[in-house]
Amino acid sequence: MTKYLIIDDEPIAHDIIKDYCDLLPNMKLMKHCYDALEALDYLRGASVNLIFLDINMPKLKGFDFLKTLRNPPSVIVTTAYQEYALEGYELEVTDYLLKPFSFERFLKAVNKAFQVQTNISTENPVSSSGHVFFYSDKKYVQVKLDDILYVEAAGNYAKVVLKDNTLLVRDKISDVLEKLSSDSFLQVHKSFVVAKQHISSVDGNRIFIAKNTIPIGKLYKMNVSALVKS
Repeated sequence: MTKYLIIDDEPIAHDIIKDYCDLLPNMKLMKHCYDALEALDYLRGASVNLIFLDINMPKLKGFDFLKTLRNPPSVIVTTAYQEYALEGYELEVTDYLLKPFSFERFLKAVNKAFQVQTNISTENPVSSSGHVFFYSDKKYVQVKLDDILYVEAAGNYAKVVLKDNTLLVRDKISDVLEKLSSDSFLQVHKSFVVAKQHISSVDGNRIFIAKNTIPIGKLYKMNVSALVKS
């Protein structure tokens, strides 16, 4: 479950973000905060995984608020001001959304936040498993990264092969690869990306995962060679 906080002085911004989050599973709104001081007061006695943060607010600006947090969670900045983007990335925000933003752009930012949490969970086994959202069968489906065996290109779509089923997603394989960590996934062919942890063996120009055989492309042999020698 991803617990999130909305910090914005515009009620309509709260409505849009909450409506978007309601389309995704396992997202729980903890509090609507209409200024940063209200958020600081809430965070003294509670914690969240994700903050949607406006910049230009009364009393305390968004980035000044962020600088007060010792161990900030993932932060997605939502603002109408592009000129603050550099400062945002210097503060290591997860993503920077310019208002008005589409649901697709919002989803990309949330997936980035999930990826950050996945990297943290690698260092801290107590944390929850990482997950990502894919658009399949006219809905957004949440998938655990550990369940992905491999991804296969299918024209303008991609097949995400899981332990128990297969999703046909409305993304090119290059778009899917952007959502996956290079620490856990490896492109081995122009049409295939594999989960490193599920490789059972490598034989010549073939990779074996469960009962599946994946070809190794000529341009990607070095990637595989580096993996097996590491």
